[in-house]
Amino acid sequence: MKALIAGAGGIIGEGVHQALKAHGADVKGLGRHVIDGMETVTVDLTDPDSTRRAIRESAGQTTHLFYAALAPDADLATEAERNGRMLDNLLDALEQADAPLERVVIYQGFKIYGIHLGAKVPTPARESDPAHMPPNLYQSQEAMLAQRAETASWDYVALRPDVIINGGIHGNPMNIAAVLGAFAAISRELGVPMRYPGSETAYRVLMQGTDAALLGDASVWAAQAEGISGEAFNVTNGDVFRWERLWQDVADYFELSTASPIPLTLAEHMADKQPVWERIAERYGLREHDLDSVVQWGFGDFIFNTETDVISDVNKIYRYGFTPRMDTRASLFAAFDKLRERKIIP
Repeated sequence: MKALIAGAGGIIGEGVHQALKAHGADVKGLGRHVIDGMETVTVDLTDPDSTRRAIRESAGQTTHLFYAALAPDADLATEAERNGRMLDNLLDALEQADAPLERVVIYQGFKIYGIHLGAKVPTPARESDPAHMPPNLYQSQEAMLAQRAETASWDYVALRPDVIINGGIHGNPMNIAAVLGAFAAISRELGVPMRYPGSETAYRVLMQGTDAALLGDASVWAAQAEGISGEAFNVTNGDVFRWERLWQDVADYFELSTASPIPLTLAEHMADKQPVWERIAERYGLREHDLDSVVQWGFGDFIFNTETDVISDVNKIYRYGFTPRMDTRASLFAAFDKLRERKIIP
């Protein structure tokens, strides 16, 4: 397998890279910048000409594409058009380079079910659930893939993880482990309990996560399994949690007390915490003295204020043959351990 991971520097890409290397694949990453520890094809996928050149020169032998690239935008129509065009440009480049492409594995978030629109999504969400009114970047990408696959030599499979738990990366806007780790460190430094910063309702709904390593293993499976062409699969740890319970476990991990929730808008409330983080980073010899390079508080605001159950039905992927599971608490603790080992959090 000669694998190309688009968006390799992101929250999904690192876990996929590790799983593919363990599988013995020849792996290259694709991103706007060189990715540490990975042979990287640097390109801006919104530029079709440079994408064609880069693929022809560096990735013309790709047999499997793992597509995790994302260019978010507040305007959903712009987001859908841009992300669809980026994938289209990359597939054009691979085909024009005569790459022996066999399968595309693409990643879709819970937004495919409309959670970002404020919908109370029926749960557990099933892959067969009806689509909502577009625009939606995942709808746009999958429609294009399905159309192209009709006449292509390759097929595609969609994986649908939820919140990715990964301690092998920081600075990513969707890293919940970094959000929790930084919030805990600042709470300790200021001598206050680690109090849940979202709403009371969000504190008690059912949630789920997807371990990055588990998703990596699912990606290897999705790249090779027979009889799954054109299928979509939810991929989560297989358990559920409430912050009401897990928050105490996280506080215990960091040896902090906690108390009842106090709703905060983290993106605003933590805006003055850079001097606090600098003290922490200096004392513990952390790699990053810039708090904004460690955590994006807006993602925490979204997660900690989700007031409807977020549960995926994972029976389909089990039926098709991928059955590993993960304890979400253990997954989070392992991510914290890794962030500490890498001197990202104290």
